[in-house]
Amino acid sequence: MYKSLLEKINSKNAKIGVIGQGYVGLPLSCQLAKQGFSVAGFEVDESKVKMINSGKSYIGDVSSKDLKELVDTKKLSADTNFKNLSHMDVLIICVPTPLRKSKDPDVSCVLEAAKNVRKTLKKGQLIILESTTYPGTTEELVLPVLEETGLVVGKDFFLAFSPERIDPANKKFGIKNTPKVVGGMCAKCAGLALAVYSSFTEVYKVSSTQAAEMVKLLENTFRAVNIALVNEVALMCDKLNLNVWEIIDAASTKPFGFMPFYPGPGIGGHCIPLDPHYLSWKLKTVNFYSRFIDLAGDLNAKMPGYVVSKLQDALNARSKALKNAKILILGVAYKKDVSDGRESPAIDVINILIEKMANVFYYDAHVPVVKNCVYSKILSSLSNLNNLNKFDAVVVVTDHSDVDYKKVLKDAKVIVDTRNVFKNVKSSKIVRI
Repeated sequence: MYKSLLEKINSKNAKIGVIGQGYVGLPLSCQLAKQGFSVAGFEVDESKVKMINSGKSYIGDVSSKDLKELVDTKKLSADTNFKNLSHMDVLIICVPTPLRKSKDPDVSCVLEAAKNVRKTLKKGQLIILESTTYPGTTEELVLPVLEETGLVVGKDFFLAFSPERIDPANKKFGIKNTPKVVGGMCAKCAGLALAVYSSFTEVYKVSSTQAAEMVKLLENTFRAVNIALVNEVALMCDKLNLNVWEIIDAASTKPFGFMPFYPGPGIGGHCIPLDPHYLSWKLKTVNFYSRFIDLAGDLNAKMPGYVVSKLQDALNARSKALKNAKILILGVAYKKDVSDGRESPAIDVINILIEKMANVFYYDAHVPVVKNCVYSKILSSLSNLNNLNKFDAVVVVTDHSDVDYKKVLKDAKVIVDTRNVFKNVKSSKIVRI
């Protein structure tokens, strides 16, 4: 079975099913289809399936032109019928893994996907989990579900883990030029997964699925901890009346031993705010407490409050109270030039402002509606920036490229700049973090 499946993969005759067609699954489906595989995207959201099958992309990193071409040539299709998983040779699981309110991992989507695979699992299939999760998930959660069929891993079917490394809106590194890491339940499992991914990028094989799962958590914990460090440096510089951005730029001239990270209003997105908690949770199950990770999380979580305090100080200096002030939040997506608002620090800033009884508005052409604010308040984006002088202050939270910052500088009364978009501008109306 191993040799037969390997030959199918290497000859591009393997049928590949990708479970989950979000910001990870759809780009992966398209890339595999471009390599010549016949790809089926499985998705519970019927609206997404209809859009894919009509060649319309809802993911920024996938153009509708490319998607339509793949659909028209019958290299890619989408399906809500999970019974058709049985027709696939390779199944790749790319479903969300959020955190519960208690900061514990929520792997319910992974478990549901595994159960769907179990219902149709057949001999000779390769299953790969890409969803970010804690070390041990593939072996301790997914494998037992699949083995309920009586089939044996490494003999009857194959199981591996390969962490997704998607960075939305990254113009330099995409799915094709970002190496993949793979770990298998056995050497054959890893070899088959390596064959799939090496069809379009470099692959680095590690010793186990646990090792591959840990790789992803290290990558994002590294970022979270270093962002926390530079956020604390920003607080230090504020106390010392220094410009943290100037300090970072100067330190970055050192050609070795330093890597620049930048402060901000907090951290957002699906990975960086969540992944360290996955690792911390797993470590607690073996009586190890990750003080570094917990401290970094605490520091990053306090940044939205710091931003509001800087805003409040700026208004007080102008004899204006924050209560009843009209505040415009500029950008609510979690990062520049994306439409994803998950875990965005902008939401925390908005929540704090609402709690302090400010009148909050926002502008973000990428995110038309913001939900889950305090008291279940729902906000809609302003359609333009024509009346900035009507606001008491503007807070730049996300530095989208499509914003006319010259207009913002000209018309706004007070600007709290959390992203250094006004780097070389000297103005009494600008407050930097």
